[in-house]
Amino acid sequence: MRENRLQLIYLLPNLFTAGSVFVGVISIINSAKGHFTHAAGFIFLALIFDGLDGRIARFTKTTSKFGAEFDSLADIVSFGVAPAMLFYFSMGDEYGRVGSLAAAMYVVFGAVRLARFNVTSASIEPSVFIGVPIPTAAVFSVSWVLIAFELESSFFNFLVLINIFLISLLMVSNIRYPSFKKIDFNKANFRKVLILMILIFSLIYLNPVVALFMGSTSYVIYGIVRGFYHFVLRKRGKS
Repeated sequence: MRENRLQLIYLLPNLFTAGSVFVGVISIINSAKGHFTHAAGFIFLALIFDGLDGRIARFTKTTSKFGAEFDSLADIVSFGVAPAMLFYFSMGDEYGRVGSLAAAMYVVFGAVRLARFNVTSASIEPSVFIGVPIPTAAVFSVSWVLIAFELESSFFNFLVLINIFLISLLMVSNIRYPSFKKIDFNKANFRKVLILMILIFSLIYLNPVVALFMGSTSYVIYGIVRGFYHFVLRKRGKS
């Protein structure tokens, strides 16, 4: 009986990972049918599953090599293929081969990003990510597509295309992005974190799409500005 319980505990986080793959595939199907809002919703649902599987595994002390590999395979479906298909079927096909290239590059570079993370995660400091994480790239891509639906502007659609190329390159770049997995909730910054969280949830309540758009875009820009700043500092140090 005890062995069966232990097996169920090890199975639990993998069930959430399987759920992430499942809703990712459902998102792709909805994109192919032209149900783009539903497709975006399933990607965001996959984000919830993806956030839960790792936390449950760590909480129950059931982390495993299989779970890590399964999680990466799930991510390439839910945060690689699904956002790429949402972009392509909603507006990417208007740009012919360039749109196809953007969608394909996003998936390929997302796979490279995941492979590199699996290889180097043990040697890289946990406070940063090297390159944009693929779940963040998915939020960035999907939120830009959703904003484009609201604006109904051909110029903004073109900006979405450019940003798909940009976020693909940023995933495989060496630009460091902050990781929020190990936030230090000490007394010095607790008030700041609390105020920030209240502002974030308030914005999500007012308009979830705008909140995700602003949050993910700010995160991406922050990494670029930070990388450029450190590059300039190194140049000055050498001169």
